Amino acid sequence: MAQFKTLKSKVIPLLIDNIDTDQILPARFLKITDKNGLSEKLFTDWRYNADGSPKPDFPLNQPQHRGSKILLAGDNFGCGSSREHAPWSLVAFGLRAVISTSFADIFRNNSIKNGLLPVILSAAEHKQLIAEAAADPGAEIFIDLEKQTIVFPSGAKASFPIDSFSKFCLLNDVDELEYLRRFGKQAEAYEAQNAF
Repeated sequence: MAQFKTLKSKVIPLLIDNIDTDQILPARFLKITDKNGLSEKLFTDWRYNADGSPKPDFPLNQPQHRGSKILLAGDNFGCGSSREHAPWSLVAFGLRAVISTSFADIFRNNSIKNGLLPVILSAAEHKQLIAEAAADPGAEIFIDLEKQTIVFPSGAKASFPIDSFSKFCLLNDVDELEYLRRFGKQAEAYEAQNAF
């Protein structure tokens, strides 16, 4: 897991509803185990022509979006199968957050475990952010995980939900096992007191 505290970045708009994990990373690439190698396979069927050349009109290929760390997606992002390769490929590409109005639960959990923050906005807030990003594609937004807020280019603020355990893990760069290891002494003391 990669630590997440704050993030300031432009957004890459991919405003399609119901993008499933097979569209994010097609099943034929599931045998790839090098997470970094997945960056070139992200959205491969949408991103490349049949000859392998990049489609210039696909948002991830457009020069103005290079280096952006936030994907602005449509509703129900990450639906479909439970493959963890989908968030792997997003992170390998350099993304640290995805903004939508909803996420599939398994995708959301897999994202958090890989340091990718899923930010849920209301439909009205999402619409406002889309409009602001379209008006000024070079504008940046600011995400603060501790405060659970996102600041739009206009300065407008919105809050987003995240469970306290996931928030703790992201802020402190720990996974579930590392979290449990923090309680090693307490577990040993409990075992010693309750030995038969």
